[in-house]
Amino acid sequence: MRLLFLSPFIALLLGGCATFTYSEPPTVSVTSLSFAPQSEAAFPAIQVQLRVVNPNRASLPLVGMSYSLEIEDARILTGATADLPEVPAYGSADVMVELAPDLIGGARLLTSLMSGRHDQLDFRFSARLDVGGWRPNIRIEETGRLELGGNDRTFRFD
Repeated sequence: MRLLFLSPFIALLLGGCATFTYSEPPTVSVTSLSFAPQSEAAFPAIQVQLRVVNPNRASLPLVGMSYSLEIEDARILTGATADLPEVPAYGSADVMVELAPDLIGGARLLTSLMSGRHDQLDFRFSARLDVGGWRPNIRIEETGRLELGGNDRTFRFD
């Protein structure tokens, strides 16, 4: 009898949790890179402008974001921010973030590059978007290969 009484509340709770998810994950793309104007660290921070695109019918209230860039499995740059806008439904928002160099990861990459000839470098950009409340974090990962040109020193992204 008690279970019969609680059934509508359980159904409402489970249905409510379903509305906290997004049908499609948002996308994050890099739109510009520059050195931070006033970096007090030994190595300058890098400012990255990101565009967050929300392909869903519900707005995306971003509470926080952490991100990293790896090249050849070595973490090169990392960062986090809580200064984020709300991304409108079926819309986009630009976010300026700072990434700090990871010296250990940089040393690993340098060692790897010095150990042999590399015609290409694999990279991975990872981001975790926190939308707050009971909603699960949204994880985004972009991988690719940076092709190093021959004598002309060109870069090509795959």
